[in-house]
Amino acid sequence: MAVQLNHTIVWVRDKKTSASFLTEILGLPGPTPFGPFLVVSVANGVSLDFHDKDGEIARQHYAFLISEAEFDKIFARIQERGITYWADPGQHHKGEINHHDGGRGLYFEDPDGHLLEIITQPYGSGA
Repeated sequence: MAVQLNHTIVWVRDKKTSASFLTEILGLPGPTPFGPFLVVSVANGVSLDFHDKDGEIARQHYAFLISEAEFDKIFARIQERGITYWADPGQHHKGEINHHDGGRGLYFEDPDGHLLEIITQPYGSGA
């Protein structure tokens, strides 16, 4: 049997705000409701299921593999909104992108401080 990631729950203060932020920045279809969740689906069949949570939210990291053309569009939306971005997960190289494995990548935060990443080459691909 092949094991595949199907979904993960993303704990947030306001699921509508956070799910909409992600779909707008990444250029995805809007979130769809399922029970107490707002579900954002990505191309490989995995979904991020946004759920409201009171109190402290543990910061998580979510990385998205995208094409070069998608990078240009997403990067333009990040810049248009004035969203701070970094070349590294430690957030030391503000306003820079990285070029790991011959691609491009950057990190930015969602409204709850989750660290989102876009990359055009999988790490270790050596492309």
